[in-house]
Amino acid sequence: MKKENIVMINRNEIASGQLIEDKDIYKENILEHYKYPQNKREIKECTIKHREFNPLCGDDITLFLNIDNEKIKDAAFLGHGCAISQASISMLTEKVKGMKVEEARNIKRDDILTMLGIPLGVVRMKCALLSLKALTKGLEKQ
Repeated sequence: MKKENIVMINRNEIASGQLIEDKDIYKENILEHYKYPQNKREIKECTIKHREFNPLCGDDITLFLNIDNEKIKDAAFLGHGCAISQASISMLTEKVKGMKVEEARNIKRDDILTMLGIPLGVVRMKCALLSLKALTKGLEKQ
């Protein structure tokens, strides 16, 4: 019977082990969104403002949406956390801009994971999906 190696990773690392070459682009994209997030700002007069916090790791995001005529006209966020959570919300705000509210309600877990494009462990899954939780709960307020 072959023993598997157990690797301990730093909580701030976004992936461990050897990534498949085409996954490197996704890893770079995540780091780019983390260092230079899109839409990281407050929308003072927004239709929806919703905060989500993960007490296990400290990820904290507040999502701002401006909705007009059932269409998301603008999306932004404020927050802090690991590279995965911050890249995920940055990418999600880009994705939902211009989208109909009903389309945004249909964004699922697999859409977020595809958008990120790298394999994630159980611990990092909550980080990645915090943005979706903020969107889903926020849209429930409308």
